[in-house]
Amino acid sequence: MEQMDLELKKAFTEMQVNKIETTKKMNMIDMKCDMVKTGKQKYKLTEKGTSDLTDNTRVYISVGRMFVLTSVQDMRSELKARQDKCDKALELLNQKKEFLLKSLKEQEDVLRELVQQRKEADISK
Repeated sequence: MEQMDLELKKAFTEMQVNKIETTKKMNMIDMKCDMVKTGKQKYKLTEKGTSDLTDNTRVYISVGRMFVLTSVQDMRSELKARQDKCDKALELLNQKKEFLLKSLKEQEDVLRELVQQRKEADISK
């Protein structure tokens, strides 16, 4: 009986700690998603703003802390590639978030099962 109480308390404590950690991780994922969405929006706006440029226009693309002269076509393809990279990053972050939610739910189910076993043990006595 006492062994079961200790297991239940330990499970509750672990659940609380895990829930706090999972919530922190999910908040971080949400912040990263916002950052990626902002970056993607920036690339879309840049692409839209430069859509009416002619092919002989001098354009520069950022590479780290410097700007490199490039063609309009290369700049557009680079912007598309960056948008695709943002889409993939968002997909990966959403998968991580779903995994965290699923693991948290599984742990809650295990805890419910422990509580149910405790109730059944009390009833049988």
